[in-house]
Amino acid sequence: MEKRILGAGLEVSPIGLGCMSMTGGYSDRPDRTEMLDLIRTAVDLGVTFFDTAEIYGPYVNEELVGEALAPVKDRVVIATKFGWDIDPVERKPRGRVTSHPMVITQVVEGSLQRLGVEAIDLYYQHRVDPAVPIEDVAGAVKELIDAGKVKHFGMSEAAANTIRRAHAVQPVTAVQSEYSLWWRRPEEEVLAACEELGIGFVPYSPLGKGFLTGTVTATTSFDPGNDIRATIPRFAPDALQSNQAVVDLLTSIAQRKGATPGQIALAWLLAQKPWIVPIPGTRKLHRLQENIAAADVALTSDDLSEITHAADAIHIEGGRYTEAAEQMTNL
Repeated sequence: MEKRILGAGLEVSPIGLGCMSMTGGYSDRPDRTEMLDLIRTAVDLGVTFFDTAEIYGPYVNEELVGEALAPVKDRVVIATKFGWDIDPVERKPRGRVTSHPMVITQVVEGSLQRLGVEAIDLYYQHRVDPAVPIEDVAGAVKELIDAGKVKHFGMSEAAANTIRRAHAVQPVTAVQSEYSLWWRRPEEEVLAACEELGIGFVPYSPLGKGFLTGTVTATTSFDPGNDIRATIPRFAPDALQSNQAVVDLLTSIAQRKGATPGQIALAWLLAQKPWIVPIPGTRKLHRLQENIAAADVALTSDDLSEITHAADAIHIEGGRYTEAAEQMTNL
């Protein structure tokens, strides 16, 4: 695969791999050995960009990614995140964010150890902490970069003005946020800020948590004890039925292009800007192969106009998060 550049020089594959679901969060319960193999297969298939976070698990996802990539860590880019308050003994989140500089300097050590690296390639603030000036957060990461423990600074779910303020203290290499054909808020301000400042953009949930693949319908059930989608208004049966119009749009384009709906959704993202790198997650080999192949799907300007124009006319029913979770973003 051809490479893409995030920020001022972080080279990655055009399709990354979001690893969060490999330790839970969706209805199936992944086998750890199978997930280790899947991550290593992704490397063999050309993926060089892997995304995790200390909150995933907590901690177990970083441990999985670190073990899987240990033999090839000099050939890949590993991104992880800080910013959630976690009880390190109980390994349980306390339900709030924290980005106090002292905390950042402490938690980075755990991530380094779990990932088995001397320096974290890309270190994101997972959620903006309203109690800590973003300049202080950027300054703390700058000190980690100067100390050789972090290579690049990233932000997640941050507003354009917040990004600008942080970037003035420590250049931001990448901004991560949800972005897909059924969540396009980054187009309002954030993408323009990234282009202005030379920052890469990393869409998570680029397949709408599986919905845009066409495999989720109004009759799909979600395990309330192990599937985040059970809590999301957008995945309520009535909303799914209403939102099927987006999948129908992708399906019609896919049939014409000899592709899948998910591949069209990813190809549309890739075509928006050359510095956009989506990180779809999966636990299945055939989906991994399908996602990677999306980089080879060519959409013409007419295709893109048709997709965007049609998507503009579709009303998406339901929030992407619960109200409480949405309030914890900076958007």
